[in-house]
Amino acid sequence: MRTRRRHIATRFALLLALAAVVPLIAYGVVSILSLRSGTRQSVVQGNANVAARAAEEIRRYITTNAELLKALAANLQDTGLTQDQQDRIIKNYVLDIREFREITLFDETGAVLATSRIGKPRVEVPRSAPLLVAGVSMSPIRVDEDLLPSTVFAIHLTKLGAPAGWLVGQFSLEEMWRTVDRIKIGAHGYALVLASNGELVAHGDPNRKALVAQSTNMNGHPLMAALRAAGNGPVSVEYTDEGERKLGVAARMIPLGWTMIVEQPTSEADANATVLQRQLVVAISVVLLLMILAGYFFGRQFITPILALQRGTQALAAGHLEERVDIRTGDEFSELGQAFNTMADKLVELQENIKRQERQAMFGRIAAGLVHDLSHPVQNIGNSTRLLLRDDVDPESRDMFRRTIERELATLRHFMDDLRNIVKPKPIERFPMEVNGSIADIIESMRGEGDRGGVALETRYAAGPLMIEGDVFALGRVYRNLITNAIQATQQGGRVTVTTARVGDRVEVSVEDTGSGIPAERLAAIFEDFVTTKRRGLGLGLAITKRIVEQLDGTIGVESEVGRGTTFTLRFPARDDASVAAAS
Repeated sequence: MRTRRRHIATRFALLLALAAVVPLIAYGVVSILSLRSGTRQSVVQGNANVAARAAEEIRRYITTNAELLKALAANLQDTGLTQDQQDRIIKNYVLDIREFREITLFDETGAVLATSRIGKPRVEVPRSAPLLVAGVSMSPIRVDEDLLPSTVFAIHLTKLGAPAGWLVGQFSLEEMWRTVDRIKIGAHGYALVLASNGELVAHGDPNRKALVAQSTNMNGHPLMAALRAAGNGPVSVEYTDEGERKLGVAARMIPLGWTMIVEQPTSEADANATVLQRQLVVAISVVLLLMILAGYFFGRQFITPILALQRGTQALAAGHLEERVDIRTGDEFSELGQAFNTMADKLVELQENIKRQERQAMFGRIAAGLVHDLSHPVQNIGNSTRLLLRDDVDPESRDMFRRTIERELATLRHFMDDLRNIVKPKPIERFPMEVNGSIADIIESMRGEGDRGGVALETRYAAGPLMIEGDVFALGRVYRNLITNAIQATQQGGRVTVTTARVGDRVEVSVEDTGSGIPAERLAAIFEDFVTTKRRGLGLGLAITKRIVEQLDGTIGVESEVGRGTTFTLRFPARDDASVAAAS
């Protein structure tokens, strides 16, 4: 059965599906905002409907009773009734319609013709008509001695088209209070009614009814300002009242000019939205968590081969060529893992070939260097030995041949010491020593070599003793290597200058020549083993020099310019204490 290969494209499809997390979050945010906005609009619309219905109910209540008084006026005027009959009709009317506490009939001069009261009437003929309701004059609302709201209706009577007096009735608005009290918006929402001048005439909150008795003016209420700006309404405003955020809706009562307000705490108005929002957030969070877990699971499966390849690549870069990866996903990653392992195998094979070639090249260089450097001393020793064996050689020549053999043997020993120090450097013992004196001895012993090459040796010593801790013989070898290299790199007629100086807490020794110089690209490698700029030699002198200097806690640096010469600078810690000076 052929195994179906799972492609990376399939996993990318899963990752793209997980990308729905962002749209889900965006959808959640938009849904929450829309939910709050829609719920708020629904609450406002509901409260506005309540306010409109309550306003209409109060308007009909006022208008109906005004019409009743208007009907009584029609029964009293132009009917030819006697004063006793009029008085009896008015009293019966008050008994039948309990909202009217008093009805009094006045003539045109203001004299009482008939009244429902026993005693002097409390109502008067109105001097002005601030408001007309169904053709009936209505006075501003007042709170009577029973702390109940009331108003006065007045109708101007006529007889045969001429003014014939006034019918005035005191109307109780207690039923309006009951209507307002019955309006409940949630658990803590109430209704209130403001007169046309802004005075509070009814309040559904039992704890705030005292404001009605105090004739509190509420023209400064935020809803009144919104009504004045918007017209008759209804309008809705969110505001703070006594430290609590509230949502209020206001509507005008036309033609009374009153204002019906329905207000509710914002926390209560938004309670349903808050619950729905919490449920939506929980649902989105659960879905989001599930998607993240799914994304983590599939993403981990997707990224694991990449991490394995990364670790393998880093291991190869660190030199661990034995590192291999084991990827068994059955897709392109498996092929990539196999290609990585094949590459690693090839690298191991290539490295072994390179090592083998490097060893062969190194051995070839060493052999060629040995042959080159040893052939001349060996040939000189052989020639001098054969000449010494001849009987016709005079004593002076024999002495010269013997010195030649000793010189070449010293060269061979020096060569062997260099090779030995590469494998196992000699330990250096430190003793207090004076730099100027040790360099002067080396210079005197090498003047002959400089004279043979036509190179002048010059010195510039610092004033006073320069004390360091070192090994005279090891440093002598360092000086000889540097001076010998300088002489060999300098053409006939050139100059090699050795300078000593004290710089801060360091002692500096510089060897400067006027030779051919070293190319910049070769400066970084001249202190490595088997690296040389000369036509002969193994390239061990500078490598050994650097090791000796570093064993003495010193440093060596080089500056060179092709065609102008080279300067090697040695720096060692200076010693100034009295014990070192005494020991020297």
